[in-house]
Amino acid sequence: MSALDSLRSLSPQQRNTVIAAYLGWTLDAFDFFILVFVLKHIAEEFHTDVPTVSVAIFLTLAMRPLGALVFGLAADRYGRRATLMVDVLLYSIFEFLTGFSTGLTMFLILRALFGIAMGGEWGVGASLTMETVPEESRGIISGILQAGYPSGYLLASIVFFLLFPIIGWRGMFMVGALPALLVLYIRRNVEESPAFLERQGRPQQSFVSVLRGNIPLFLWAVVLMTAFNFFSHGTQDLYPTFLEVQRQYSSYTVGAIAIVYNIGAIIGGLFFGALSQRIGRRRAIVIAAALAIPVAPLWVYAPGPVLLAVGAFLMQFFVQGAWGIVPVHLNELSPDEVRGTFPGFAYQLGNLLASGNATIQAGLAARWNGDYAFALLIVLIIVAVIVALFSGFGFEKKGIRFGDKRAEEPQSAIPI
Repeated sequence: MSALDSLRSLSPQQRNTVIAAYLGWTLDAFDFFILVFVLKHIAEEFHTDVPTVSVAIFLTLAMRPLGALVFGLAADRYGRRATLMVDVLLYSIFEFLTGFSTGLTMFLILRALFGIAMGGEWGVGASLTMETVPEESRGIISGILQAGYPSGYLLASIVFFLLFPIIGWRGMFMVGALPALLVLYIRRNVEESPAFLERQGRPQQSFVSVLRGNIPLFLWAVVLMTAFNFFSHGTQDLYPTFLEVQRQYSSYTVGAIAIVYNIGAIIGGLFFGALSQRIGRRRAIVIAAALAIPVAPLWVYAPGPVLLAVGAFLMQFFVQGAWGIVPVHLNELSPDEVRGTFPGFAYQLGNLLASGNATIQAGLAARWNGDYAFALLIVLIIVAVIVALFSGFGFEKKGIRFGDKRAEEPQSAIPI
């Protein structure tokens, strides 16, 4: 069955669930990426520098594991649907309040609180979707879900391109309150996960008990997600700053380039997500990560904005191509009882361990006389190799049936 055929076969309810989860992650990422476009402007207003303001990115990423754990446990106990609605409402509120920050301290506190809410959305939305759609559709739908991340970045790019000169950085964050409207759509159109409902009434193990029985798998997932988060944030968070500060491009040029590379990211996630359904999750990740390396020089050293946009398009095609496989990969590996918690918690712990990326890259660039290009390049090459190695020699449970106890037994890592 082709990717398009598998999408056509979805029931209306399944389509509504995919749409809701995709929009949840899109709008979550939109709220997050507003910050990366306005770092310089916030620093100017609060009379500080970019590395200091970039601590807000660190705090947002560092608090996401707490959100993944809290909202994941709630999803495993009370259901995915209700938990997702609460989560979307909270991250919208914190984003809106950020626009009223009176100083750097208040700004950082609100970004930390936003990080908690942001940390819960991915795991809850992904588990709700993967437990709802048919097995043969998981690959392409994984790509669709993860495409929500660059879609949010693209949306932030468009808003920055069109509205920033008019509304400023505070107005950008106030626009970020719009995702609250998604709660109404979820309440009206989305039903609870069939797999979650089927488990109701059965004896359930606690998250700690399940985790204790899957320590090698969990540790491997956390390390892999750490590399993955360096892979994405290392190529995204400071790239607009590189274009503004080192290349000295205008906000319009930066916004236009960001639009181009986020289109590449969306296409890459869809392509490799669908490819993983045919060749396997690990193989598809290895291919995407490996191909990111040869395009890196064009991505940061191209002589003009057009070629930089081409390099950025290709870079995000491969980076988010690899990421497009992550939702289905982690959900298939997760034990049934804790699918609301396990994938998101592993993912966000990786975020925690990679949360210093922006500060590290900004610090390296400052040490190298403002050379953001070299800081971006070094991180990309290192983490692309790590992603390929840990994925290729890791775990895989492609196509398992959720609820099949025989599939819950830990598997040893097998080379591709």
